[in-house]
Amino acid sequence: MAGIKFEIEENFGVVSESANGWTKELNLVSWNGRPAKFDIRDWDEEHQKMGKGITLTTDEVRELKKILNDIDL
Repeated sequence: MAGIKFEIEENFGVVSESANGWTKELNLVSWNGRPAKFDIRDWDEEHQKMGKGITLTTDEVRELKKILNDIDL
């Protein structure tokens, strides 16, 4: 089975960092040559290994932003 190909096109920021140095990040990622989508997941320091994450379209990010803006933190 061939490996997953990815390209981080833009990094928007680090959400958190774990004790082992991995960071949870919001990035714009192209997976296997497809159009880039927003992506939240854990990455190692070299961005070669990754944890499970969530990939969102632009429309999904817009809706998520609306929901988050309505939360009273």
